[in-house]
Amino acid sequence: MAVTTGDTRIPFIAGNWKMNLDHLQSIAFVQKLAWTLRDANHDFGDVEVAVFPPFTDLRSVQTLVTADDLQIRFGGQDLSAHDSGAYTGEISGAFLAALDAAYVIIGHSERRQYHGETDELISEKVAAAHRHGIVPVICVGETAEDLEEHGPSAVPVAQLRTALEGAVRGQEIVVAYEPVWAIGSGQAATSAQAQQVCAALRELLVEVLGDEAAAATRILYGGSVKAANIAGFLKEPDVDGALVGGASLQLEEFASIVRFKSHVGTL
Repeated sequence: MAVTTGDTRIPFIAGNWKMNLDHLQSIAFVQKLAWTLRDANHDFGDVEVAVFPPFTDLRSVQTLVTADDLQIRFGGQDLSAHDSGAYTGEISGAFLAALDAAYVIIGHSERRQYHGETDELISEKVAAAHRHGIVPVICVGETAEDLEEHGPSAVPVAQLRTALEGAVRGQEIVVAYEPVWAIGSGQAATSAQAQQVCAALRELLVEVLGDEAAAATRILYGGSVKAANIAGFLKEPDVDGALVGGASLQLEEFASIVRFKSHVGTL
């Protein structure tokens, strides 16, 4: 799928289910989401939609998407830096590619916090994703302590700089800015705050990847995103979509987020 139309980046709404929904529930959810968006005449070429189920759901989602020719895309919530071997519990990029996963989330703050993932490991995972033709969704973001000590942009920019060391030039990436203090808190950043950091991230992309690649790279905002605030974020010039957590498990709410363009005129 193209990521730009002319000079315009195609908005991307991604739902990170985290450790929720089993394989049967995932089938029901994706079917209902597809029906809901179809009934609303959603144009998937105008706003791209993807879901990130648990690993055990991916085959079920793949089968449904293929059988019903759905335009909803899907991806993994993580992958190993290694392609194969004695790494108990790990998921190879080769496995995700075999399931037609288009995307994989890398560096989510919960992986950093609970599994001790470092910027260097995240860079290796970005390289692994690109080895297998999967687009990495690289998550960056500051904690409340980082914000107080360094300001809003310093830590996310440093995290992305290291992650990009693993990226293959010319291959697509997506960046997701998720301030850690906003995730699951109900307290989202303001659209102006999100724009400030996303603009700094795009400046880094220009520095590292060049003007053309930076202009084509989509930067998402994540952290307490909901239908009531999505349009405000998407009006900002450097915010190209959202990585949605809890709200992505609520069918009508997530569908409303996807249809954010219908809210723009109300702001």
